Amino acid sequence: MTDPHTPRNQSADSGSAAPGRATGRLLKRWLPPLLGGVLALFLVFWLYRDLDVGRFLEGLGEARAGWVAVLAGTILLEQLLNGWKWRQILHDVKPVRTLRLTGALLAGYGANVLVPLGISPLVRSWLVARREGLKMGTVLTTTIIARFIDGVVFALFAGLVAMAGQVPRIEGNLELGLAVAGAVNFTLFGLALWAIYRFRELFAGEGPLVCRVFDRIAELLRANGAALRGALCAGVVWPRSRLHRSYVVVGAVLAKLVAASHYLWAGLAVGVVLSPFDYLFLMVFAGFSLVLSRFVRVPGGFIIGSALAFELLGVPEEQALLMILFNWMLSITLVVGFGLIVLWQSGLDIRRAQRETADMNV
Repeated sequence: MTDPHTPRNQSADSGSAAPGRATGRLLKRWLPPLLGGVLALFLVFWLYRDLDVGRFLEGLGEARAGWVAVLAGTILLEQLLNGWKWRQILHDVKPVRTLRLTGALLAGYGANVLVPLGISPLVRSWLVARREGLKMGTVLTTTIIARFIDGVVFALFAGLVAMAGQVPRIEGNLELGLAVAGAVNFTLFGLALWAIYRFRELFAGEGPLVCRVFDRIAELLRANGAALRGALCAGVVWPRSRLHRSYVVVGAVLAKLVAASHYLWAGLAVGVVLSPFDYLFLMVFAGFSLVLSRFVRVPGGFIIGSALAFELLGVPEEQALLMILFNWMLSITLVVGFGLIVLWQSGLDIRRAQRETADMNV
């Protein structure tokens, strides 16, 4: 004879399990970033544990506003150069104005603040595709190519800093570490670029196993796999014009040099002048710290890396912290601020973008 209470018990068990699963998902999503944030704050406070607050405030009051304004201009100039470089890659698909692409880049950063899920490449691709009548997958591929080119150029700068021998002397071989990290970076991004162009036609076909698996996954997500593959492959382009090809490299190099100059202008604002290779070292060291922090999910990697680099260079803590804060606060204010304005002008609905991005991420 069936126990009349069995279904009720099973229902109660499933009901009690649902909150448990929800709690587990919540912890899995927010606990690592929370712990990472606590660790980041601990590292920052530990690095500046001997900070003289009086001298810090005195330096803040005496900061030269003119150099801070130059810093603000170069932060925007870096984004303009990135937009110009993206224009060269996208040129054979469709010529797009540099300011429009720069606005899309800024909008991506702004969206990342509103929806902190790393959606900036998708948002900027969506904006350009909508405005220019292109497929989002095509534009997205060009952003990936631009990112890989940036990685290769960054690796070359790391190798230059290591080979120049202008690295602070500490216990251990920092030069070797930078050289190895640069070589790994160059190899990974170089191979990624090679694979994109080498297997473009293969991925566009119907026969290969990877294409059938991709189409099957897309079908489960109620998407047209063949059409999506076609759109992605259409973005695997390289300028036919030799001039535009050279502009891609020039844009990537100039953007990195401008990024390295940020601490030059911040330093001039507080009376700190370093050697040219010191600024390159700051960019490379802070850049690698940022990448590493993303892997271990600790926020503030650029700030922590910059603080460590300034300590290695022997810059006084008060001036170093001012330089970091000027750079970080202006970057957030200008890049994210202008990005939010572009989002507002474009009429992009963040909830809709989040839904579309979630579908694309899946």
